[in-house]
Amino acid sequence: MTITTVTETAPSASASAWESIQGAYDLQVHVAPDIIARRIDDLGLAREFLSRGLKGFVLKSHYMSTAERAKVVSAAVPGIAAYGAITLNHSVGGLNPVAVDIAGRSGAKIVWFPTVDAENETAGLPTGGNKKLPFWAEIQREISAMGIAPPRMTVLEGPGNISAATRSCIELIAKHDMILATGHLGRHEIFPLVRAAREMKVRKVLVTHAEFPSQNLTAQEQVELADMGAMIEHCFTTMHTRKAPWQAVLDSIRAVGPERCLLSTDLGQTINPPVSEGFALFAQTLLDGGCRVEDVRRMAVTNSAALVE
Repeated sequence: MTITTVTETAPSASASAWESIQGAYDLQVHVAPDIIARRIDDLGLAREFLSRGLKGFVLKSHYMSTAERAKVVSAAVPGIAAYGAITLNHSVGGLNPVAVDIAGRSGAKIVWFPTVDAENETAGLPTGGNKKLPFWAEIQREISAMGIAPPRMTVLEGPGNISAATRSCIELIAKHDMILATGHLGRHEIFPLVRAAREMKVRKVLVTHAEFPSQNLTAQEQVELADMGAMIEHCFTTMHTRKAPWQAVLDSIRAVGPERCLLSTDLGQTINPPVSEGFALFAQTLLDGGCRVEDVRRMAVTNSAALVE
């Protein structure tokens, strides 16, 4: 794979870009119903994906389990596979083994470790600044202003040591054969979490949006995590909203290898492109940057299917 310099998203997607994502799953979408305004709902997205030749998606919420929603969507739109997930923020009890077990029994595919309530994530804090805040940061600040501010969460108890609650959650992720995703944890937490997950026989580990500012993992760190058995996720919105340069993701894909990378959109926001269009724009930008069609297809189609099917 030859990487050339790309500075911004391509303005339109070619037939080759659309072809490279045919049959793809998007493992991170944010759509309605949600407490944040979204540009499309579950059923609308399912119909959109079906019309574009995409196979399915995982519904992500920062605040509630989506497993039951996903089953309704799959039944309502034959030909689309919608999957649920849970994110271990305070709204579901945090690092809560009961919530993980119920999610597993409900068919959830992904367990994200803390995102908006992670100790590492500062955007939602009153002191977190105001530049390009994600929508959920406003909600976090409103909740805090009400005096509802439980301690922010880490998966560690002491430097490099995974907490007992985290281990209980990992055990249940392994039991239900779900995907362990690292959420908005920091690099000092991601490495011991991935190591513990592999030791505890979790088959599928996903390092979430590696270029997102909360993680901002270097290409070498991504290689090290991939060598530990994790898949590395790259999300369209991170670069599209200029939170990270496109060259960073291109360099990381080259270093890690397409066989160990995954493409997701992280789309659904009202100000961003439609999900399927963003997926195709992601593919186009990578193709323009030197990725081959088969590289994109491996990351968007083959690797995503290996995780959810």
